[in-house]
Amino acid sequence: MSDFKDIWLPYSVRFYRVAYHLLESQQDAEDAVQTLYLKLWDSRDRMSEIKNPLAYGIFILKNICIDRIRRRSARKVEPLDATVLRAESSPDSVASAKELLKIVMAEIDRLPGKQAAVMKLLAKEGLGYEEISERTGLSEVHVRVLVSTARRTLKRKTGI
Repeated sequence: MSDFKDIWLPYSVRFYRVAYHLLESQQDAEDAVQTLYLKLWDSRDRMSEIKNPLAYGIFILKNICIDRIRRRSARKVEPLDATVLRAESSPDSVASAKELLKIVMAEIDRLPGKQAAVMKLLAKEGLGYEEISERTGLSEVHVRVLVSTARRTLKRKTGI
């Protein structure tokens, strides 16, 4: 225990700075560093193999931060119609985008039960996987599988 403290605690300020730089949030940075220390503690019996503790800790911390950023960005989803209309600029391109959107939405309605329900929540309401999981009672992994399958089907049917 004292070896762990002697090796890892002196780096806590550096770890926090790295996490804060990546996450741009005090609370998220503190949580990431805490997660890092939990991971380090769980693998403390293998610590004798580590030649450079600071580099090893920063490597693990970066991965923790990247996971947090991915989860954060996965929650920020906007409805498909808003995305399409915002991306287009000229009146002609807006009209063609609206037509394409109608085709995609019609194909979503034709998908099998759960796929259609999940895709409607994702595309029409802009919910993230976690929110869809909570709303439908399906696991987040199952939601991801349904979305992936539905996207393949939509791509095959619409060509986009």
